[in-house]
Amino acid sequence: MVYLFLAPGFEEIEALCPLDLLRRAGVEVTTVAIGTPTAAVTGAHGITVLADCTEADYTLAAPAEMLILPGGMPGSANLDASPTVDAAIAAARDAGAYLAAICAAPMILGRRGLLAGRRATCFPGFEDELAGAILADARVVRDGEIITAAGMGVALDFGLALVAALCDDRTAADLRAALQALPA
Repeated sequence: MVYLFLAPGFEEIEALCPLDLLRRAGVEVTTVAIGTPTAAVTGAHGITVLADCTEADYTLAAPAEMLILPGGMPGSANLDASPTVDAAIAAARDAGAYLAAICAAPMILGRRGLLAGRRATCFPGFEDELAGAILADARVVRDGEIITAAGMGVALDFGLALVAALCDDRTAADLRAALQALPA
């Protein structure tokens, strides 16, 4: 199972573009509302999304194959402060699941020491939060089970990298072609 966490102030494109691409590729993704009493979560630009479940309903009954952390502010800070997200990251790390973060959200992984010695990227200005990371000047970086991306402008590439990790490169290439997206 893939879980995508949505906290108030999340960057809408960074969450919804990868979600759309993964579902088009046939990947089962559950969106989880973090820090709200209902499944409705409002993003940084006033777009409200109805998550598949609330934080109270969220369980790791189905082991995580991947966790996705969209950026945006204060969305990333809200995810970072969540005990639910913290526990999910620890469980995913212990299981060897993928951890994917875009924009400001790689700071969440950096603050937990998960980027030490790994190549990573983030939105400019958050580099100091990626404790021990080998900073890469790249749009999307995959280092083992960690996938990071620079920001909203690369949400399509980020989503396709997630498809490639969970499915395969051919599926991601076919999806890119179907969307008539130009190669990166």
